[in-house]
Amino acid sequence: MGLEKENVKSGDILDLRVLRKLYEFVSPYKFRFYFLVFLTVALAVLAPTRPLFIQIAIDDYVAVGDRQGLLWMIYLLIGLMVLHSVVQFAHTYLSGWLGQVIIRDIRVKLYKHLLKMRLKFFDNTPIGRLVTRNISDVETLSDVFSEGLAAIIGDLLQLVSILLVMFLVDWKLTLVSLCTLPLLIISTYIFKEKVKVAFNDVRNAVSNLNAFLQEHITGMSIIQIFNREKREYEKFKNINKEHRKAHLKSVLYYSIYYPVAEIIQAIGIGLVVWYGATGVFDLDIKVGVLISFIMYLQLFFRPIRMLADRFNTLQMGVVSSSRIFKLLENKDQIPNEGKFAPEKIQGNIQFQNVWFAYDKEEWVLKDINFEVKHGETIALVGATGAGKSSIINLISRFYDINSGSIKVDGTDVKDYELSTLRKHVGVVLQDVFLFSDTIYRNITMGNPAITKEQVHYAAELVGAGRFIEKLPGGLDYDVKERGATLSVGQRQLVSFVRAMVYNPEIIILDEATSSVDTETEELIQKAIEKMMQGRTSIIIAHRLSTIQKADKIIVLHQGEIKEIGTHEELLRQDGYYAQLHQMQLKSMVIG
Repeated sequence: MGLEKENVKSGDILDLRVLRKLYEFVSPYKFRFYFLVFLTVALAVLAPTRPLFIQIAIDDYVAVGDRQGLLWMIYLLIGLMVLHSVVQFAHTYLSGWLGQVIIRDIRVKLYKHLLKMRLKFFDNTPIGRLVTRNISDVETLSDVFSEGLAAIIGDLLQLVSILLVMFLVDWKLTLVSLCTLPLLIISTYIFKEKVKVAFNDVRNAVSNLNAFLQEHITGMSIIQIFNREKREYEKFKNINKEHRKAHLKSVLYYSIYYPVAEIIQAIGIGLVVWYGATGVFDLDIKVGVLISFIMYLQLFFRPIRMLADRFNTLQMGVVSSSRIFKLLENKDQIPNEGKFAPEKIQGNIQFQNVWFAYDKEEWVLKDINFEVKHGETIALVGATGAGKSSIINLISRFYDINSGSIKVDGTDVKDYELSTLRKHVGVVLQDVFLFSDTIYRNITMGNPAITKEQVHYAAELVGAGRFIEKLPGGLDYDVKERGATLSVGQRQLVSFVRAMVYNPEIIILDEATSSVDTETEELIQKAIEKMMQGRTSIIIAHRLSTIQKADKIIVLHQGEIKEIGTHEELLRQDGYYAQLHQMQLKSMVIG
């Protein structure tokens, strides 16, 4: 009932590998990106012009009483401010747009990548963590483009251009202006490091919260069955407390840093006013120069204050990027190199010396050999963990075997194009999963080629038509998440229709009647007989009474085949199957 907590650290801003991979997503929009760089440079150039024009207006026109010249300077200054506003708007919008289209592309690529992963990958990875990768981590990348890299470059260019103009106007006053700069740089660096740690804690807390919530909401029935509400509530409170503490820590650092930065800036402006006023009195400095320097200082200190935030944004973006790229670089996928894609198959299945393990060499299946011919029905029986479900998972290549071969119609399953192979195999599982959608879309899985008439026909075939017609809206009835508004038996019937509507040549039933009542089971048994006509069928069942008519029964024990034969033949052998049969008969009598 516990998840391993995830811990991440801030990345290196100059992680060239991550930045190079990010640029791969930028390259389709490189002309817009280059235009954004141009706008960034333009803003840096325009930043110091306003104080410069005000200085010229005061010293060259106001001081000498030139009203006409002052009017033209005002027009020029207004035009300059309008231009600056237009460029600022274009820069803000374009950086935001670029960030959104890039995270859209990354999110689509990430989800497409997840669709190809082996089931083993999902067995070992918390779903909440994958949700964090696809939502929170990808969203963080948007800030990299809107508030990160481009903004940092713009701020640095602005600082350089302002300093350059200040030195050109009055180098002595510039040096006085920069007296408090070391204090601001030191405080900014301390703030940056403290906030970086706080942001790391926030990201870890968000990831752990997502993973915890996903697992525990999904398993809510188990929590309530075993009366674990109070203990799980306390666990959640502790995780949420860590999340709150991390956020409050960052809030504390911000509440300290910005007032300190304002005080340092005020001291700098005070020094400029004191030194500048002395110069004005001595006629060494003009009034316009003094006023412009006050404006320069305000412009100069603002990007320095913002740089700490922007560096942390970029660092967290690098962290999110590296985690996303690590997932994208994970090649734990079923290879789909096969080219064989027949429209129809016969359905002959052959297992030859098959060995399989989920984890290293902890063998689940050991040297499995059997054959199912077209139209035959075989049943797999055995205790829990004998390897029955593993066999059916291997036929559709949800997992790949370690050694041996599995052939369909004489062709190795690895030589089939993966979607073609799975199209020819219909699977009905014991644990039916339905999406929050209509019954129609759950049956067709969004395939537009399947009509409602075909669905109705398949529903009548398996005996599901009656209950579907009684639902509000019929096939358009919304079953809610995981089919919560349907009974277990109804969900099972829907899964039968879902398998049949694709008209597969191979039918696999994994404990398909174990969760239904006796009346529904009889209905499904009749449907199964119709489904299996002319098809290769593999049935897994604990109830031996449901498989007595099978052409062949394979008895598994601890991953090995112990017996093969018909129901009568296995009873005559008086072996493992006969023991299972006797045990079930006794339990029925007792029941």
